[in-house]
Amino acid sequence: MKVGLGGNSKDMRAIWLINGEVRMIDQRRLPTDLSIVAFSDVRDVAAAIRNMTIRGAPSIGAAAAYGMCLAALKGANLKEAAETLKSARPTANDLFYATDHMLQQIKDKKDPVEAAESYVQMIVDHCTRIGEYGAELINDGDRVMTHCNAGALATVDVGTALAPIRKARDQGKKIFVFVSETRPRFQGMQLTAWELLQEGIPHSIIADGASGHFMKSGVNIVIVGADRITANGDFANKIGTYEKAVLAKELNIPFYVAAPVSTFDLDTESGDKIVIEERSPEEITKIGPMNIAPVGSSAVNPAFDVTPARYVTGFITERGILKPMEIGRMR
Repeated sequence: MKVGLGGNSKDMRAIWLINGEVRMIDQRRLPTDLSIVAFSDVRDVAAAIRNMTIRGAPSIGAAAAYGMCLAALKGANLKEAAETLKSARPTANDLFYATDHMLQQIKDKKDPVEAAESYVQMIVDHCTRIGEYGAELINDGDRVMTHCNAGALATVDVGTALAPIRKARDQGKKIFVFVSETRPRFQGMQLTAWELLQEGIPHSIIADGASGHFMKSGVNIVIVGADRITANGDFANKIGTYEKAVLAKELNIPFYVAAPVSTFDLDTESGDKIVIEERSPEEITKIGPMNIAPVGSSAVNPAFDVTPARYVTGFITERGILKPMEIGRMR
């Protein structure tokens, strides 16, 4: 990921391990402040996942892998460390996948640093292949719509939904990206737009409620990420994804989900079994410390919604592009 620092640009990952510390870009401070935070205890890593210092299913998985590494290096109780991490957020499958992977690696006497670094590099390699497969779906001149952030910040590097966009640009295709703001945390406006700006990819931020207007007037393809994909092809992603999928179906716009295999939860049969995280109502009623809703009005704030498989054209994975009915064969 290209990151602007004091007028200069350098390559940086969203999260890394150095000198016994997990370091990560504090995504809560973007786009106005590029701040790096460091943690040396698994409980602090879990807190960073919970409070959205780091976000995006694959990056959360990377944080879990590094958190388990810290626990192993300190001789902590690994089962307790795993439960602490898994309790941080309930919806993203990569969190559970990475934690269990590290438990098994450490049980098999693998070096915890090497195991964690191997897992994180695997994420980046998978995203690179997602970009290669997905770029073939994007034509020169296409207008692409995405939702939330599924770029390098959410995936350590490269991205899932943004990986095909980056690769298409590298292939010389002229593309334009509609970035929905993604209320209430504004991940689209604050993170996706920031990444596209760093990369010099043409884009415009739009209000979430304007998605239908722009889809009706000239969006060629929709690509989103995912936090959990069930065995039947239903998937959970940031709140607001479901309505885009329904509109895409109505308007005959291809709707693709970009995600690594670690995001697939084949033990969960369908989307109605996915636990949806409920976050603080104040994320809706306030912006920072300022009230924007009438004091005394209640609010409900699900972080994700579930889109049924029938609205999905295909899943862009490191193994290729899969139809929803092909997911069961991955077992």
